[in-house]
Amino acid sequence: MARTATKKTTKAPAKRKPAIAVVPDAGLSKTNDALVARRNASVARGVASATPIFAKHAENAELWDVEGNRYLDFAGGIAVLNTGHRHPKVIAAAKAQEDHYTHTSFQVVPYEPYIALAEKLNALAPGDFPKKSLLVTTGAEAVENAVKIARAATGRPGVIAFTGGYHGRTLLTLGMTGKISPYKKDVGPFPSDIFRAPFPSVRDGITVQDALTGLQNLFLTDAQPERIAAIIIEPVLGEGGYTPVPFEMLTALREICDKHGIMLIADEIQAGFGRTGTWFAIEHSGVVPDLITVAKSMAGGYPIAGVIGRAEVMDAVIPGGLGGTYGGNPVACAAALAAIEAIEEEGLLARSAALGETFRARFAEIGARVAPFRMWDIRGLGAMLAVEFVTDFDTATPDAALTKSVVAHALKRGLILLSCGMHGNALRIMVPLTASDDIIEEGLAIFEAALSDAIAETQR
Repeated sequence: MARTATKKTTKAPAKRKPAIAVVPDAGLSKTNDALVARRNASVARGVASATPIFAKHAENAELWDVEGNRYLDFAGGIAVLNTGHRHPKVIAAAKAQEDHYTHTSFQVVPYEPYIALAEKLNALAPGDFPKKSLLVTTGAEAVENAVKIARAATGRPGVIAFTGGYHGRTLLTLGMTGKISPYKKDVGPFPSDIFRAPFPSVRDGITVQDALTGLQNLFLTDAQPERIAAIIIEPVLGEGGYTPVPFEMLTALREICDKHGIMLIADEIQAGFGRTGTWFAIEHSGVVPDLITVAKSMAGGYPIAGVIGRAEVMDAVIPGGLGGTYGGNPVACAAALAAIEAIEEEGLLARSAALGETFRARFAEIGARVAPFRMWDIRGLGAMLAVEFVTDFDTATPDAALTKSVVAHALKRGLILLSCGMHGNALRIMVPLTASDDIIEEGLAIFEAALSDAIAETQR
């Protein structure tokens, strides 16, 4: 199907029509309520679902449930769908690969799509030096391997992460994740040699200098610099609230790492592949990390992740020390190459920047008119934006209840949104960058109505 094909345009791609007719399935067994009951009886309670609807079909930024109800998807599978649901180029590439083979395990019989994707990632990543890449399956797996590589390259055990950072749900990555509920609750103890440094936060009154002083104090009290392998940071906090790291903070971290021989890891799993208007969010700062973890929107919905880094650092692990049975699956590699090509051809980096400007302006206008003194902050980079709600401007007390209410009312009106933040009081925008201008406007109108509904509830 036709899509925007110029690199310089910031206009939305033409709206795609569903490839199939979307109608409700006959029979009560396929209602949302019936499927919720089956889910509750068969799926582990710890696997939470943000909505009680079940997907039947999706196209670009639209989704239909099993009852035929239409939704605008501003969650994007948790920032996985920068190129939208079922991008034609991505689907075609995956199907073409399936006609050849779906799995051999790269560790047994290697294949070209893995090499081609590694070459592409090496070329896209910042830094004027030789690079190599490792492909795995999940973001947490990428982070674990980045730590393993950093330890092998430095001969050191320690890792420093930051308050509010999210790096995964395995035990090692949970040790680095800086938020208890729901991720870390009741599942410790966590691995040793992981240390927490303060994240600069306007809300908490922590300046960049305060954060750097906290890091220096950590070196003095718990984390001997000569024993630290890596400092890992999200250039824009994901689950922690979509807060960008001040550029001077990233610059200072690069200098600290250089001084002490520490690897700087940029966790770009949520922020990467065009979400912020550049391929990687850290590019905005001009800082070049030693290692970058990637996943989510890299393959337009197919499960793949990776680590990109300095060639000599990536080669520190001996042959056989990296990999995984499904790592760099050939179908996912083909999808990733097509998704990257789509981002390039359709000018989605510029589209992200333009969307960011649109959302900022409209959120500010809607907040001032519908919820004065309740929308405390609008923040982010490019189209990776969040709005934060408070009870009032004087105390700036986080209002998770209002945020939850906005999400619920939006869903009733046909808009899928997700919250985030240490206090659960921020709404994040993860709409596909391929969404048409009409879809964006429709979504903003629903957001405004949902916010109005939620404000009215608080006044009853």
